[in-house]
Order: sequence, then structure tokens, then C-alpha cells
Amino acid sequence: MNRTRRRFDDGTTAHGPTGLDAYKPSEIARLIEEAGVRKANLPLLSLFALGCLAGAFIALGALFQLAVLAGADPDFGPTRFLAGTAFSLGLILVIVGGAELFTGNALLVMAWVDGLIGARAVARNWLIVYVANFLGALAILALVWLSGLHAGSLASPASEIATRKLALEPMELFARGALCNVFVCLAVWLSFAARGAAGKVLVIVPPIAAFVALGLEHSIANMFLLPLGALAGAPFDVGGFATNLLWVTLGNMAGGGGGVALSYWAAYRNPAKRA
Repeated sequence: MNRTRRRFDDGTTAHGPTGLDAYKPSEIARLIEEAGVRKANLPLLSLFALGCLAGAFIALGALFQLAVLAGADPDFGPTRFLAGTAFSLGLILVIVGGAELFTGNALLVMAWVDGLIGARAVARNWLIVYVANFLGALAILALVWLSGLHAGSLASPASEIATRKLALEPMELFARGALCNVFVCLAVWLSFAARGAAGKVLVIVPPIAAFVALGLEHSIANMFLLPLGALAGAPFDVGGFATNLLWVTLGNMAGGGGGVALSYWAAYRNPAKRA
């Protein structure tokens, strides 16, 4: 049987129609480290603008999630899966459209451990992106409030989700945050395997749908969902909001940076320097 191989611009090859047209895991590790170096060296204005976009994109995904949940039983498994599929719009916009998301940037740990970027550069990226994500999410929140969507069919799921999130204990928030960013960073990792936009969309959806269906905690999504729940009538206090963000953020960092990034670094040590 005749088998063809195609050569890509970066010098790698892949089998034709009968083969897997994707980067190998070792190549993904190299690409993520190279991306980490670029992200760490972005100018302030670019980093801030892309961070605002990512916060807005995640808020739009959360808004779509609420639309799917409107009038449905939020504890029904298939409904939760569909809501998670809708939420994946946010990460699709981030990855394919281009933006800087705090949770996905936990993968910068790979480039840091390999000595390609310094701890100060990682901290700079995370801090600026985190604040910008917050502002982007709040911008969409303001538009939702001005549009009156918070008082319509979205009010019930928004209020219920916010109430449930604010009732969680710190350790629950941390653990759910860690598990959430395992899924998010795996979605980002898989997106680097794909060579085209369609492939990226395809591999992003399952991990994101999974974390939403499981009821896990995403810090940037919570920057939008918790205030929106308050607008929809859910009990709200600033202390509870801050506590949620603190523990979920720490969990996101542990799951993404300490879990996915370090695990793949250990598996494919120093891929950038070996290439």
C-alpha cells in the first residue's frame, strides 16, 4: 500500500491520509516552551490588551453556558455536558483567536524550569494577565447588566451557580481549582498538537466540557459568574468573593503549573535545548 509523507515548514513530517497529522508529544513540549519564552517577553501593552481579551472571551463562554442551562435541570448529566461544551467557546476564542489567559499560562513553568525564562518574567506575566483577565471579564459583566440579560432567563442559572460556588469550603475550592486547571492545561497542550484551527477546536472541547460538567472551579470564569450571580439576586459578599478567588487561583496554579507543566517537563526534559 502506498503511503505518503508531507513535509511542513518546520521540517517535521507526518503521514498522509492514513497517518496522524499532529505534532508528537516531545514536539508539543518544545512548542510550549518556545511559546512560553514569547509570552514572557511580550511588551506591557500587548500583554495587557491580550489579557483583557482573554477575560472577555471566558466571560462570553460562561454566558453561553448559562444560556444552555436556562430552563433546564442543572444537575442532569447531559445538560451539564452541553453547558460545558458551550463554555468551551471561551478557550477556543483564546487559543484560535489569540489571547493571554492566566490559567493556560501556568504552562510557562516548563520554560522556567528549563532556565529559558526567569521567575521574575513568569511572575510579571501572571500578575499582568490576571489583572487584565479580571478587567476583561468585568467589561462583559457591564455589558450584560446594561443589556438586561441578567434579569431574563439567565437569572436563575446565574444565581444558582454563584450560590453553590460561594458555599464551598477553602479546601474544596483549592482541590476543584487544581482539578479544573489540569483539564484546562491539557486542553492547551492538546491544541499545540493540532496543525490547523479545526483540529484545535476539536481537541479543546472535551477537556473543557469535562471540567464544567464535573463542577470544577476556574478563577477567571468566577470573576464573571460570581458578580453576575449577585446581579441576578444571589446572596453575595465581598469577603466570600475574595476567598473564592484566592483558593481557586492557588488551586489553578497548583494543578496547571505543578501538575501538568512539571509532569510533562519531567517526561520530556529540556526539549528546547535538545532540539
